[in-house]
Amino acid sequence: MLGAFSISLNVKDIHKSFEFYKILGFEKYAGDINQKWLIMKQGDTIIGLFQDMIQKNMLTFNPGWDQNASKLDTFVDARILKQTFKDAGIVIQQAVEKAVQGPTHFMIEDPDGNPIFIDQHV
Repeated sequence: MLGAFSISLNVKDIHKSFEFYKILGFEKYAGDINQKWLIMKQGDTIIGLFQDMIQKNMLTFNPGWDQNASKLDTFVDARILKQTFKDAGIVIQQAVEKAVQGPTHFMIEDPDGNPIFIDQHV
């Protein structure tokens, strides 16, 4: 229902983090180290490295994508997910409503304050 999963890490030094995760077997999948963000992948495991871009580590889900960032034929649109969560009493922390379809995103937090980013690209 939520799409592809990754963890987004707030890193202090993108270069050191990149080298560390390479040792663990991750490879660069996307991003630009000069812009201080990289997406690293090992099999279906995805880690986003972000220096000076996010305040703290967060879970990220991408409705409409599989773990290879390929568009899924069927998926639950993030706007429907947002309304479902809101109806269930979950506070929407941040939301962008620019269109009735296509890319959008919003943020929620779990009961322990861990941010969950729902980021739909399709």
